[in-house]
Amino acid sequence: MTRLARLMHERPGLGVFVVGLGTMVVPFDSSVNVAFPHIVRAFGLPIPAIQWVVIAYTLTYAALTLVCGRVGDMIGYRRVFLAGSACSTLAFILCAAAPSYEALLAARVVQGIGAALTLSCGPALATGLYAEHERSRILGLYTMGFGAGAVLGPVIAGQMVGYFGWQAVFWFRAPIALASFGLAFGLPAGQPGARQRFDTAGAALLVATISALLMALNRLKEPGWLLMAAAVATVLAGVLFTRRQLRVEHPIINLRYFRDPDFALVNLGHTLLNVAGFSIMLLVPFYLDRIGGLSVPVGGMVLASSPLGIMLSAPLAGRWAGHVPPRRLALFGAMAMAVAQGSIGLAGAEPHFAALCLAMFAQGFGLGLFQVAHLDIATATIPKQDRGVAGSLVMVTRTVGVVTGATVLMLIFQTLRAGASARGLPDTEAFLSGFQGAFRIAAILPLVTAIAGAVRGWGRGGVR
Repeated sequence: MTRLARLMHERPGLGVFVVGLGTMVVPFDSSVNVAFPHIVRAFGLPIPAIQWVVIAYTLTYAALTLVCGRVGDMIGYRRVFLAGSACSTLAFILCAAAPSYEALLAARVVQGIGAALTLSCGPALATGLYAEHERSRILGLYTMGFGAGAVLGPVIAGQMVGYFGWQAVFWFRAPIALASFGLAFGLPAGQPGARQRFDTAGAALLVATISALLMALNRLKEPGWLLMAAAVATVLAGVLFTRRQLRVEHPIINLRYFRDPDFALVNLGHTLLNVAGFSIMLLVPFYLDRIGGLSVPVGGMVLASSPLGIMLSAPLAGRWAGHVPPRRLALFGAMAMAVAQGSIGLAGAEPHFAALCLAMFAQGFGLGLFQVAHLDIATATIPKQDRGVAGSLVMVTRTVGVVTGATVLMLIFQTLRAGASARGLPDTEAFLSGFQGAFRIAAILPLVTAIAGAVRGWGRGGVR
């Protein structure tokens, strides 16, 4: 045992810090949004082209995360995490040094691979450092680190981009990923799972299903033959994947877990809550700029209210989970989100920033409760030897929810705004009609989740 490994064995909190360090480079990607105008100008792009900087990265890691989790279950989580940190380090350097837009997109694909490798095994590595009865607390700390990255990303970018250019949003993460790579050698190697045949065909079908789904969601804004083709591909690949997973001896993910209505509901609920949750990052910046008249730095601080809520609620949820059943925590989280989303939808022509910040904080707090509960339920339901798949499932449902929210909520906003304009309302009132309507509709998603959970008896505690 090396000195570093001995130190982490004696102080497992240091190991959790290393896992958090490697994971944090993923939510730090919120910093890239700040650099979008600079990237557009640097490469002489039309504004719509910037979407591919997001798609190339998000589609890659969403499609690969579950597959990487399965690989981690088979060969050991530390190996996969090390590969992810190394890949991320390389990707950040390639992104920052990209000589052309095409090279940047290719580097973003590499970054997506690194994110999938890192995220897939982060929860399993962190919880493996402690006894099983401390799992909930460690998952809370892990989620807190994710929230902290989302809070700090735009703040760091806002300070660095003006001085060092758009490349800074990638440069500053390279040494973090490299440090994580070096320190991760001290994490316990763990024992690889029982020797099994990897389901290559199932992995390919899963990647095809998620990729086609995300492309279909992206094309909702422009209906046409591409949307139809992506939708058909999603259904076809999804059916083939499901049939194969129910037939093979060692599937990528055992779909029989979803026969449990509560397990299926908490996964669906996590997706729906993330659809609703993305409304803040998508629409509130326009409200702050158009109605509030805030500068970019001040607006960024207001927007940080939601991820700050996630960051603060996550460790509390981890501690409460020792006394409150996780399904009850999930119910509380969904209820808090529903109320907060509806409250944000009350924002009017006379902005009240204190109330808005409080509502966004409550929204993030509720989402943080639900995320920790979901992680706890997934890791408790799926056997310990498949914990890489359990953690990956949480990340995939989150990503699908965010991508769906980015498309669907913008469509709702634009449709309601256009309808108000067609009725002769002034531009500001038409904007508010779209903004308020989108948030009220988004509030329905956590509300439906809460009602379904209450019907299933989550308020009575449920089963761990």
